[in-house]
Order: sequence, then structure tokens, then C-alpha cells
Amino acid sequence: MAKTASIGKKPKVCLVLQGGGALGAYHIGAYQALEEAGFTPDWFAGISIGALNATILAGNEPEKRLTQLETFWEMISRSGTDMKIPTEFASAFNMLSASSALVFGQPNFFSPRLINPWIAPPGEGATSFYNTAPLFGTLDDLSDFDLINSNQVRLTVGATRVTDGELVFFDSQSDTMAPAHAVASGSLPPGFPATKIGEDHYWDGGVVSNTPLTGILDLAEDEDLLIFMVDLWNANGDLPKTMSEVIWREKEIQYASRTCEHLEALVAKRNLDHLKQTVPELIASAQVPDVTALKAGSKIDIVHITFDPLHGHIPLSDTEFSRRSIRLRRDCGYEDMQQALKEAPWTQADDVLPAHFHPRHKDGSWLKQSKVKKLKKVS
Repeated sequence: MAKTASIGKKPKVCLVLQGGGALGAYHIGAYQALEEAGFTPDWFAGISIGALNATILAGNEPEKRLTQLETFWEMISRSGTDMKIPTEFASAFNMLSASSALVFGQPNFFSPRLINPWIAPPGEGATSFYNTAPLFGTLDDLSDFDLINSNQVRLTVGATRVTDGELVFFDSQSDTMAPAHAVASGSLPPGFPATKIGEDHYWDGGVVSNTPLTGILDLAEDEDLLIFMVDLWNANGDLPKTMSEVIWREKEIQYASRTCEHLEALVAKRNLDHLKQTVPELIASAQVPDVTALKAGSKIDIVHITFDPLHGHIPLSDTEFSRRSIRLRRDCGYEDMQQALKEAPWTQADDVLPAHFHPRHKDGSWLKQSKVKKLKKVS
């Protein structure tokens, strides 16, 4: 197992999971690789499907986490949907699977409303096409919320308050976490209804930002962080050539949240603030922001991997829950995280500056974001 380059106290390991519906099976493999390498997270954070996965991981003892996460994905998918098919038939298979989800919902996750919301009387039934009531019981069965609220591990999930559009982060160190917090984070309109917490109602955090990293950095105190950021959407892609590719590309841009550009700016600001405090003669104070997300004494490394669509993917891939696709996406997450751990880019960072962002490059390096995407071949 690779060791961090920092000297002194061990950094807190954080696992940050982006939203993306059925694409979230990628998180299973990424977590499995971390667990096998001994990088047991101290802090889980997520939005949407990332919040559901993070809640199940945080809500179990380390030796049960992977098994419970696997159980979750088995529970919300249908048996008989994992099969070997030729790549040329993958699109048709995936479209049939996604259509099934839209018509019948997913077991233990969401179910279609009996009355179409367009003709339903005002109220919750008129604000969404599906009912998420089954998900509350699923999370309660698979997660120990007493454990989550015991401060043995930290959980942070983001949701959008409907009435003012504010992205709110619920955190186990300050809030009493319950299934509703994770469900709220995944309540994407108009498919799902807003979820009530206290006196307010919340939609999916991805309505504002699909990546919870900002929440972690705002909540972090003076502690070193090694953050593994697992994304499901890539802002960089090819020019679409078909209508299907147009629809998919629009989703990627919408939900990718310009992650790399945002993080590079954040890291630059963080390092400027560090230099301002340690060697003020090098920088004019008027040129450096006074507010940063982390204190100057802490060290942060962000290791970033992103799911790439598989051959046969469709514009509805985020609603396609076949066990075949779950298996393939999980395998991709495992492979990508294993590569990240093998390269261990945080051990190669210059310790003069405290903050470093390590996005995965397609050629295997971790120096800058690739502008080229290729579909992974599967069978």
C-alpha cells in the first residue's frame, strides 16, 4: 500500500461521491479498491445517488460496508438482468432496461404514481411522477443511523432547499441524520417529490451542485485531508453527431459541475492564502483573497477519478439499472481507483504548498485533466 508523503499526523481520508443515478454503481468498485488497499474512509460525503451510497457505507462497521452496499444495489435492481450479450446489442438491451424503470420504477427504490401528476389534485402527488417511500425503508434496513450519529465516522450529504434554492449540507457532527437526509439529497424533480426535513422541503442537491466537495471543505477544520473524489459525469467530451449523443452530452455538461476548473481555482486560492500567511513579502495582500475554505496550517490532496460511458450507453443510462450494467460500471470504478492508488499522486506532490488537485489523465499520468474521452469496450 502506498503511503502519503506528509510528515506528522495521518491525514483524514474522505470519500466524496457525485450524483448520477444508476451510474452510481461505479462507486461500489471505487470503494472496494480503497478498502482492499487499506484506505478506510473517516468521512463520507455524497449528493443524490452518492448520498445514498455514502449513507450505507457510513452506516455500517468497516467489515460490513461493502457487503451492505452490494446488497443495496441488488435490492434496487431486478434478477435476471445480468447477462452476456454482444456489444452491438448493448444499446437495445439498455434501452429496454431503462424503459422498464420509467414504466415500473425500481424495486425498493421508487414506484410510479397511480394518478398522473398532471391531472392529480394539488399536493405531493401532483409534484412528481414517482413515489420514493420504498427508499426510506431500504435505507433504514441497510444503515445503522445510531452508528452514523455516534461520531465514529462522519457523513455529509447535500440537498437543495426548494423555497430559496440554497444548497444545504447536512452533517452528522451537527445534525441527527436519518433516512430522510439521504432521500432528500436524491429527490430529483420532477421524477421524485421534495422530501421534508424539519419545516423545510428539499430537492436533489444536484439541482445546484452535483459534487459535495465544497461542503467538505467548508466543514473541515484544521486537519489534513486526503480526499478521493469519485465523479460520474465528465465536463469534457466529443462533439455530438446524433440526437442521442446531444441529449447525453447535455446531461454531462449539466451535472459535471465544471469540477476540475472549480477545484483548480479553489486550490490556487488556498495556496495563495498559505503563501500570504507564511511568506507575506512575496505577495501583496490586496491581491490575495482573505477567505479560504481551509485553514493555512492544513494539507489537502484531492485525488479525482471520473466514470467514462461504456459502449452501448444510451441517453437514459442514468436510469438504467440492469445488473449487467451495474456489474460493468462497478468493474470500471474498481479499475480506475486501483490505478489511482498505484500511481499515488499525493505522494509526489511538492510539500511547499499545502493543497494539490490530482485529476486522472487518460495516459495514466495525474498532472492535468485530459480533454479526450474514449468509450470503454465491454462485452
